[in-house]
Amino acid sequence: MKAVLLLEDGTVFEGRSFGARGQKCGEVVFNTSMTGYQEILTDPSYNEQIITMTYPLIGNVGTNKADWESRKVFARGLVVKENCDYPSNWRNTELLSRLLNRNGVVGLEGIDTRKLAKHIRTRGAMKGIISSTELSIAKLKEKLKEYPGLVGRDIVKDVTIKKPYVWDKGVINVLGRNQVTCEKQYKVVAFDYGIKQNILRLLCSHGCGVYVVPADTPPKEVFARKPDGVFLSNGPGDPAAVKYAIETVKELLGAVPIFGICLGHQILALALGAKTYKLKFGHRGANQPVKNLRTEKIEITSQNHGFCVDIDSVDKREVELTHINLNDNTLEGIRCKKLPAFSVQYHPEASPGPHDSNYLFATFTKLMDHHRGKVKTW
Repeated sequence: MKAVLLLEDGTVFEGRSFGARGQKCGEVVFNTSMTGYQEILTDPSYNEQIITMTYPLIGNVGTNKADWESRKVFARGLVVKENCDYPSNWRNTELLSRLLNRNGVVGLEGIDTRKLAKHIRTRGAMKGIISSTELSIAKLKEKLKEYPGLVGRDIVKDVTIKKPYVWDKGVINVLGRNQVTCEKQYKVVAFDYGIKQNILRLLCSHGCGVYVVPADTPPKEVFARKPDGVFLSNGPGDPAAVKYAIETVKELLGAVPIFGICLGHQILALALGAKTYKLKFGHRGANQPVKNLRTEKIEITSQNHGFCVDIDSVDKREVELTHINLNDNTLEGIRCKKLPAFSVQYHPEASPGPHDSNYLFATFTKLMDHHRGKVKTW
């Protein structure tokens, strides 16, 4: 069965269909990770995106329930060089193609993904439509014109939970199949802007009892729970459009320790008066080098974001720059000098990716101890 990918600049890629039958519009991006495709597909940060995997063979380890990062697949489409329907892995329980079909995700294989990735790097991430039903380019162009794109739109509301819940599961030891947990010492309210489950697992494994709340939860409900800390999660789309979250963080600043990741980092920066902008093609992969400006060490990080905090807009009198991306010198982390708050643009919880930055969860617990008066510095 044929399938096509049409970009908004008129470029067309033709290949074979796998996964669900249908057509979907979204932002076409690429990810350089060699594996971890299941975690990527189920990461809510990829809402409304058509993902191109640059690694040539995808699906070769299958899929399993333990590696899900949320309640469903949020990506609009998946583009690969070759899909493997004969996976070899002891944890495999379902083919990638069947997972896509079951979740209504259109797949396209058999195209030159290197050419597509180079095109996006040159022209920038752009709107596109992937289809395995309608193959008329003229009709697809008309359909694509109706898609508004991501800039200026709040798409967090489409991925956040409707009702709060308690999370009490720790990191899973894959070989031992047991959870790594410890005694709950901190009460944390986590805002779900599109939160990944491995973030929740790591918070739990660092002694946090986590209460997850919808993105639009007002400050008074947070204060009512008397938390030791507040976590701002990752999520999709334009951070400047999530105005209710920015206003909430403004009210929380100074009253309770705050830790933000990815979109949460951007929202914290916006609440502190900084500005954000859209990157040309974003950072998506498990091998992004980041320099920790406090330690001078280099961390290899997992990332997924298309927007960034404008480094020149940050008030250096009140905010310390803590991390810089070594590929393009964009901002990767901040820390308030007078308030108990810090954040990073990348994903220290990995899944997929390296574990160089796991220390940030311990930094959060130390910040909460500092706020309690138990330690002098954090």
